[in-house]
Amino acid sequence: MTTKIVKIDGEHLDFQAIEEAATLLKQGGLVAFPTETVYGIGANALNEASVKRIYEAKGRPSDNPLIVHIAHLDDVYKYASEVSEVSLRLMNKFWPGPLTLIFNKKATISKFITGGLETVAIRLPSNNIARAIIEAAGLPIAAPSANRSGKPSPTRAKHVIEDLDGRVDMIIDGGKAQIGLESTVLDVSSGMPILLRPGSVTKEMLEQEIGQVQVDPTLMGEHEKIVPKSPGMKYKHYAPKGKLTVIYGDENLVRNKINELVREKEVAGVKVAVIATYEDEQMYQCENIIVIGSKNNRTEIAANLFKVLRMMDEQAIEFIYTKAFSEKDIGMATMNRLLKAAGNQKICL
Repeated sequence: MTTKIVKIDGEHLDFQAIEEAATLLKQGGLVAFPTETVYGIGANALNEASVKRIYEAKGRPSDNPLIVHIAHLDDVYKYASEVSEVSLRLMNKFWPGPLTLIFNKKATISKFITGGLETVAIRLPSNNIARAIIEAAGLPIAAPSANRSGKPSPTRAKHVIEDLDGRVDMIIDGGKAQIGLESTVLDVSSGMPILLRPGSVTKEMLEQEIGQVQVDPTLMGEHEKIVPKSPGMKYKHYAPKGKLTVIYGDENLVRNKINELVREKEVAGVKVAVIATYEDEQMYQCENIIVIGSKNNRTEIAANLFKVLRMMDEQAIEFIYTKAFSEKDIGMATMNRLLKAAGNQKICL
C-alpha cells in the first residue's frame, strides 16, 4: 500500500485535503490525523471491516477497546444508550477536549470496537483538523493512537510515518500534538465515576465539577489480569525498545542509584541513557542524558514524554533510567504512561 502524506495547517484548513480524507474514511480506508492529545489512526466506527484494519495496522489485540470520536456533542445520543446528568455536566465543561467518557452503548456500536463490552468510549476532540475530518465524513470515527501497538504514542507526523507508512491510506501532518498524552478516560456507565486513564483533564478538575471520582486501582501498578474497559489498561504500552526502569526515593539516593546502574552498564559495554530534568541534568554521570523538561513544569514533562522515549529508540539505547516524577495534576498521567512503558519495572529506595 502506498500511503499519501498531506500537510495541513490547523489554523488555515485545506478543505480539499479534508474532503479527500473524509472520502477515504467513508470508503473504508484508514487515515492518520492529529488531535490535541496525540495522533490517531481513524476508521469508520460503524464498519467492522474498516475497524479490523486498525487492529491489523497497529498489531493491536482485539480485546483492547477503541475510542469513538464524534464531531458534535449531540452525536453522543446516537451511540450511548443513556447519558446521565453527571455526563452532561462533564461534556458541557470539557468537550470539545481531551476527555473520553465511557457510556453504556447502543446496538449501533459493534462489540468489535468495544473489546466485547456493552460500553463504548466516546470523545469530542478539540483539534480543528480532527473535527473537520469527522464532520466531513459524517461518521463516528474509531481512532486509537497512530502507532504500532506497544510503542510510544506519536506526537508528531514523523512518528506516524515511522510506524505506519504503507499500513494506512493517508497520513495528515498537522504539526506537533499540543498535549502529548492521550485523553483522560472516565467511566460514567454506572454508579460512581471511575478514572480509568489519567490525562490532562485531571482528577482534581473532574472532582471540582462533579464531586468524588474513584481511581481504578490498576492505574499505577499491575495490569495484566484485568478485562480492559479503556485503551491502555491491560497491555504493556508506550514502550521504547530499551529496558526502562523508574527509580523512586529521596533525590540524593535516586541520583546515586542511577549513577551506579549507569556505571555497571557502561563497564559492560551496554548503551545506557538517563531521562533528566533541566535542574538535575548535571547530577548524572552518563554519556547519554536526554532532558524531558523542567521539574517545575509538569505540563512540559508530559508533553515531551513520548518524544523522549522515541529518541531512545533512535539512539538504540538498551537500558534507560529515570527518577519518578511528581504525580500531582497531569503528573499522574505522566507517571501512568511511564510505568506502563517500563512494564512496571521500578526500584523503590
